[in-house]
Amino acid sequence: MKKLLTALCALSLSSVALFAGDFPDISIAELKKAIAEKKVVVIDVNGTDSYKAGHVPTAINFADVKGDLAAALPKDKDALVVAYCGSPACHAYTAAANAATKLGYTNVKHLTAGISGWLEAKEPTEK
Repeated sequence: MKKLLTALCALSLSSVALFAGDFPDISIAELKKAIAEKKVVVIDVNGTDSYKAGHVPTAINFADVKGDLAAALPKDKDALVVAYCGSPACHAYTAAANAATKLGYTNVKHLTAGISGWLEAKEPTEK
């Protein structure tokens, strides 16, 4: 019984980790600094209509590049890659973050605030 409970607990924890994506968060301030220093590739996973309405400056539209993401990312696999979606409750960003990780990128982060948090912070967007 103890082994069964241990196994169930481990399975439960791994499910939470899988759902969370295991991608560290990056703050709005940290992302702004990386953008200003041109040290990040930002990926918007909100879809084309949302992207056209306004996205984080320099962000690429995942819908446009997901078929050949490797071509949109730098050759340096240690480069900072940040994916985001709509809000802290949204987990669509994992599609881009997982795709970058599968390509061998090792510094993939998540803007948990999403575009909603970016706008709430009164940060500018690009169209």
